[in-house]
Amino acid sequence: MLIIEDDPDSSDSLREALELDGHEIAVALNATEGLSKARELHPDVVVCDIGLPDSDGYAVAQTLRADKSLENACLVAISGYGRPDDMKRASQAGFTHHFTKPISLEAVQLLLRELSTRGSVTP
Repeated sequence: MLIIEDDPDSSDSLREALELDGHEIAVALNATEGLSKARELHPDVVVCDIGLPDSDGYAVAQTLRADKSLENACLVAISGYGRPDDMKRASQAGFTHHFTKPISLEAVQLLLRELSTRGSVTP
């Protein structure tokens, strides 16, 4: 799994919690680093903040979806905005799930368990 989040406290908290569940987690603090790590690691899941300092999560999702080696990754948007239009825009960019900040760790864990039972992600 790859977390792309510019707030180190948020990314570290999520990483630590998910590592306790047995997931291998990489973290990137901006879009450029995130895209590079995604191409290198080919994660099953990418959790990406919409508001990043060097781009936005929508552009990250579109770039990942355009890459044949990453087109099957589950893309999860995290955003401070959760209106229907925000979720629609995230979906159009290529995200398969959308969480509004502050994100619920339990909701992320539930999603990962669901993906694991479908064989879409490995812990």
